[in-house]
Amino acid sequence: EGKIADPYAIFAGKGANLVRLRLWHDPDWTEYSTLTDVTRSIRRARQQGMAVLLDFHYSDDWADPGNQIIPAAWRSAKTTEALAQRLYDYTYETLMTLDEQGLMPEYVQVGNETNTELLLTEEVGEDTPINWERNVVLLNAGISAVRQASDDSGKTIRVMLHVAQPENVGPWVDAAADAGVLDIDIIGLSYYAKWSKMPFNLLEEAIRRLRYRYGKDVAVVETAYPWTLKYKDQAHNLLGADSLIDGYPATQNGQRRMLIDLMGAVLRGGGLGVVYWEPAWVSSRCRTRWGQGSHWENATLFDYRGVNLHKGADFLSRDYSTEVQFALDNE
Repeated sequence: EGKIADPYAIFAGKGANLVRLRLWHDPDWTEYSTLTDVTRSIRRARQQGMAVLLDFHYSDDWADPGNQIIPAAWRSAKTTEALAQRLYDYTYETLMTLDEQGLMPEYVQVGNETNTELLLTEEVGEDTPINWERNVVLLNAGISAVRQASDDSGKTIRVMLHVAQPENVGPWVDAAADAGVLDIDIIGLSYYAKWSKMPFNLLEEAIRRLRYRYGKDVAVVETAYPWTLKYKDQAHNLLGADSLIDGYPATQNGQRRMLIDLMGAVLRGGGLGVVYWEPAWVSSRCRTRWGQGSHWENATLFDYRGVNLHKGADFLSRDYSTEVQFALDNE
């Protein structure tokens, strides 16, 4: 309404109840997504009464399918076991440091979009076979560290593993379970129409199958949709016409309906909910390595005229009790 406000307060006031935060190990190219930044951000989330999902990338840079690059500080580890110990220590110490400040997160991701193997020395193809004998040691080290931090702090922390695109989740979790990765609470997935081969109308059933097959909760922890195909700055927008779903145009109302329908599908399938990435990366004078402005401005929940919250954010405040009851009735 034309008044300056803290985005954390804006989202909480609209109905958001969780903030997801990315943590890089030791980035030498940015001051964001460091432990200092994450600590500040958790405190801001707490001030608005929101829970926190802490996403360990286990990298000094973006980690995503095929791009799981080991932190520079860990490259001296010569064996899988030595590397697993570093991962364990880092995870545990980070969580206990946060707990000392009263900032223990309620949820923790052990890795981000780990479709390929953790802690690689170079980028690989997304279809590169995983060495599960090695990968299980690393994943379980992270999981064990979270469990130990939970026990030692007396705080409940729910553990999540995260895979990009719903069609990849089943085969990946099958392989992980066969290898001995079992002690998790939540299966997290990314859903972007641009990169997913699964039609939108099949997502509800996919989530339902995941819940019944593995007996774990399921959440969509990354999604986005453009509300316009226009630019406000010269930074290339990542989501364009290739990101659209039939029936949901690139308009504020189209984005709103897509997110409401997505949330409905997740909840009817028995899932926990949806995390939107990235709702506030508006155009500004800030720079990334790829240009000045935002590469996500057309997929935020803010418009270009005065940077006001727009209709897309309505998905946060809609009443989904009917969808939740549907899931309960179909347990």
